[in-house]
Amino acid sequence: MPSFDIVSRFDTQEIDNAIMNCTREISQRYDFKQSKTSIERMEDEIKVITDDEIKLKQVNDLIITHFVRRGINPKTLKIKSTEKAMGNSIRQIYDLIKGIDQTIAKKINKLIKESKIKVQSKILGEEIRVEGKKKDDLQKIMEMVENFEIDQPLQFTNFRD
Repeated sequence: MPSFDIVSRFDTQEIDNAIMNCTREISQRYDFKQSKTSIERMEDEIKVITDDEIKLKQVNDLIITHFVRRGINPKTLKIKSTEKAMGNSIRQIYDLIKGIDQTIAKKINKLIKESKIKVQSKILGEEIRVEGKKKDDLQKIMEMVENFEIDQPLQFTNFRD
């Protein structure tokens, strides 16, 4: 029976490459000259420390630009907190979203059930498995899930005939 999985994953090596490219661009830009701006990744978080709000906005735009260039969906980033740091600097922490949350998985599952397409879907931890008799039905489900508005990037993996 044909099946596929709906997952939400990212490549940590590509994220590291995007952060390194951002750091390199910041070190070469004139408007960041003599500023104490740093970007670092820790597990599933990115920490940015910079001088003021304007530079923070520019760093945010740079990170998103480099994510897109490296093929990473910008929806992977979610701002966790913004706070004052040592001196007059600002610290912003981003969460890297990995895995499908249970509430989002239930919404996707409900969408699939309401479509009346003859497939079965079940939540398996942080992913959703969809099975059906026809490949065409599975492709309709993929298209429908892609067009569904959620704040998380989704990928379709493990497609089997």
